[in-house]
Amino acid sequence: MSTVNLSDYKNIWVYAEQRDGKLMGVALELIGEAYNLARDISADTKVCALLVGDGIDHLAKECFEYGADQVYMLQHPLLKNFTTDAYTKVISDALEEYKPEIVLYGATHIGRDLAPRIAARSNTGLTADCTHLDVSVRKYIEFANANTTLDTSKMDPADPDTGLKMTRPAFGGNLMATIVSPRTRPQMATVRPGVMSKREREEGKTGEVINVAVKIGESDIRTKIINIVKEAKEMVSLVDADIICSGGRGLGGPEGFKLIKEFADKVGGVVGSSRACVDSGWIDHSHQVGQTGTTVKPKIYFACGISGAIQHLAGMQNSDIIVAINKDPDAPIFEVADYGIVGDLYKVIPQIIEQWDNAEALADAAK
Repeated sequence: MSTVNLSDYKNIWVYAEQRDGKLMGVALELIGEAYNLARDISADTKVCALLVGDGIDHLAKECFEYGADQVYMLQHPLLKNFTTDAYTKVISDALEEYKPEIVLYGATHIGRDLAPRIAARSNTGLTADCTHLDVSVRKYIEFANANTTLDTSKMDPADPDTGLKMTRPAFGGNLMATIVSPRTRPQMATVRPGVMSKREREEGKTGEVINVAVKIGESDIRTKIINIVKEAKEMVSLVDADIICSGGRGLGGPEGFKLIKEFADKVGGVVGSSRACVDSGWIDHSHQVGQTGTTVKPKIYFACGISGAIQHLAGMQNSDIIVAINKDPDAPIFEVADYGIVGDLYKVIPQIIEQWDNAEALADAAK
């Protein structure tokens, strides 16, 4: 890759993914993370949301209220539905024109499709499935201490300490790799949904909307959408759930998820699963929590019959409260659990449900 003039690039862009005119939760999480990064880079670094579609003007307000300073709007009838060719072209054209320093995408199906194509066209690198982002200011502090005024000319712009540090699991989750792009721009990363935190919504906050001239024609799109059919199945929203009840190999078979479903319904949660159960065909992949599934951060995470393999822990260890139920007292899950119950889940869970019923009955009687 050829070296670029790093001083030409500024601001942080977030691809604010929307579907059917509704922002994805990861877009708002990334705007919040970009807000934090921007404050570490410089006072004049702006957080910019990139909206692509048609008839989506109303989404700018939500981006501003969650922390965006500017919204770049790319609208055209050919962008109404996502196609890889169209979105790649218009976003790549916008990056070439406006030169952002950092571009963040959600590691969704669309984000994972778009980001590498755009990175290739921009002749830059991409770090996929990040779980942590950081901008080191150590060099800035050293120069400030040595001089009464900060002399940025003494800084080596290729020094990794002055760039974005992108951390992701590597080697099956057995270690965390931190990756930098010291000589190319934009610095690009996809970030797992549920890893970052949204900012508190600031009602009424506004910013600058920049309507980008879109150059796109039907000849630029090699695929044609004939029809969109949404599969009629239970939608699992693990990312947004406050309570998740997950089952593992300790269930013994697919019938065990009937108990997990009963448990989840009782406590107002959703059903999760370890990879082992998905690989065995006991439950659909949409329920999978972990490095190769969904990264979650609920208020309460019940791990039922889950041993605690590192790949699973990588996807749920940031939960506010972790409750582990396992017959094996030496199971690794107990090392990260806030509360541990050593016992047969087929005896423990019904007792929890019974106690929950008793608590509800007492609450109703007190009214």
